[in-house]
Amino acid sequence: MSRYNVVITRRAERDAAALDPVARARIKKVLLELSEEPTRRSKRLTNSDLVQCRLRVEDWRIVFDVDGDDVVILRIGHRREIYRRA
Repeated sequence: MSRYNVVITRRAERDAAALDPVARARIKKVLLELSEEPTRRSKRLTNSDLVQCRLRVEDWRIVFDVDGDDVVILRIGHRREIYRRA
């Protein structure tokens, strides 16, 4: 099983910093899982030119691209807002 590098953009870092500590801990755990297999729990987005995949963590979404051996985390946000800004 290959291991992926998880790259978090500055915008995603700011998004994560704005979360409450419980949500931040859950998302951190899921980001570690992404380094093992990014497509296991994720879904591909169909109507987006900028983002390939999304991952659901309760009411939060992580949108990311897979670029070779890198998983690039683009945004982290609430489900009602994330697709407007992604």
